[in-house]
Amino acid sequence: MCHLAFWAFLFLSPLTYWRGTGFNFVHYLMTCMQPLVVMVVFYLNYLVLAPKLFVSGKHRYDLLINVVLLISLGTLLHYWMDFTNQLFIPGYKDQDTVGTVTYIARDVLNLAIFAGGATSLALARRWFTADQKLKEAEAAHATAELRNLRSQINPHFLLNTLNNIYALTAFDTPKAQEAIQELSKMLRHILYDYQQTTVSLADEIEFLQNYVNLMRIRLQQSVDVQFNISTLNTSVEIAPLLFISLVENAFKHGVSPSEPSFIHIHIESDEHKVVCDIQNSNHPKTADDNSGHGIGLRNVQRRLDLYYPDHYEWVHGPTADGTVFQSRITIIFKD
Repeated sequence: MCHLAFWAFLFLSPLTYWRGTGFNFVHYLMTCMQPLVVMVVFYLNYLVLAPKLFVSGKHRYDLLINVVLLISLGTLLHYWMDFTNQLFIPGYKDQDTVGTVTYIARDVLNLAIFAGGATSLALARRWFTADQKLKEAEAAHATAELRNLRSQINPHFLLNTLNNIYALTAFDTPKAQEAIQELSKMLRHILYDYQQTTVSLADEIEFLQNYVNLMRIRLQQSVDVQFNISTLNTSVEIAPLLFISLVENAFKHGVSPSEPSFIHIHIESDEHKVVCDIQNSNHPKTADDNSGHGIGLRNVQRRLDLYYPDHYEWVHGPTADGTVFQSRITIIFKD
């Protein structure tokens, strides 16, 4: 549209010469040779010479062709307009040699400006197209990586949960049955609700509550497990299964069969942020225990980087005395 408007202006501009003097259509058509030559130079560079020669590094060939083209068309344009003026302007006199060279040089310079502009636009268009393709490729790569990360969560989560249920079957069959029922609720979420890019915070909280209920079944009554919600906006959308690895980690390292243990989970949100704060007693596994291999936490870090680049905070680690481990994720929503 911009091209069309520009060329319409350029082709209609000769009409200003006839303001108040009468209009001669043949004279107008012959005068249109000027914008026509400019158009030829522009699009020849924009569509052919710049993409095929200049962009590919053949600058000398592009320059040589343009020099020959511009001098030839500039000379042709000058003599054409000189011929036109002789036909339609009474008393018009031929120019001397100096005048002829001067006007040809002026026309060549004008054409060179359009040739340079066309080359610049072609380079800008190529850069913009390449940049768009690069962004599309990066987005596709990020999407594929997110799918891969989400696919890692399911087997990792199922492995830990099934190990817990297996332990229950050895000494408490009714609790094992109850655990299987809780697991089925969670699997329903994974199979039907978590195939989207984002889910509501309410659904994510329900999923975590089901997991906590499942874990409570096998814990001793003395373990202090709290799940608190302080939220004003549960309809906000977040990445699915983002916090489950942190909760798993809390149950893995926060419960001791012989020492006082606690797991406190607190989730809050408003229109600006979502905060998931988990604190648990710190009972690190021994060096011989390789269960999980840290896959879950690495997964969380990478998903945060991909979903919420530059607008999240994750503070995690033991306290100075090593008795408490805290993991606090704050997701800040961009306006």
